[in-house]
Amino acid sequence: MKVLLVNGSPHKEGCVDRALREIAATLEENGVEAEIFWIGGRPVGGCVGCGGCAKLGRCVYDDAVNEFAAKAADADGFVFGGAVHYAHAAGSLLGFMDRLFMSAGAAMAHKPAAAVTSARRAGTTCALDDIQKFFTINQMPIVASRYWNNVHGSCAADVEKDEEGLYTMRVLGRNMAWLLKCIEAGRAAGVELPEPEPAKRTNFIR
Repeated sequence: MKVLLVNGSPHKEGCVDRALREIAATLEENGVEAEIFWIGGRPVGGCVGCGGCAKLGRCVYDDAVNEFAAKAADADGFVFGGAVHYAHAAGSLLGFMDRLFMSAGAAMAHKPAAAVTSARRAGTTCALDDIQKFFTINQMPIVASRYWNNVHGSCAADVEKDEEGLYTMRVLGRNMAWLLKCIEAGRAAGVELPEPEPAKRTNFIR
């Protein structure tokens, strides 16, 4: 079993990375492989609705999105972590997720996911909501901890002092490992994925 953890912060070794490393270490302690993927320090744009991914099977903009999508098919769970900017998840993470879920959502559907946010002070719960909406539209079970999945600080050293935040990350890691093992046990017992139903699309103006 493997979990991919996305560092959606522009800082490779900042607060978000420190939170994800706490989760990753806990996953490894519980027998689950963990890999942290950094989206990079440059701005990442969102989907432009060109429809090209439906023809190519990947996003037309060949960057970190396609690199991550190639890994996603073999992963069993995901954690998306983002910094808080103006009380929402950082734009680069949302742009990354926008294009990822549009072009490679099928590779992640029905796989457990969790959101993690980091802020100096406030805005974390709003940012968590930003990220989790991607999971719910893609039929991905959301993994919870025992509190909101956030840490506080302006740098990684600050996060080290956030004992409750790191505790929350460890609980999240254990819960993710537990759910993945439950899914694996269900699969071994013959439990199949839900049977799909043809989609219904309704336009509100007609």
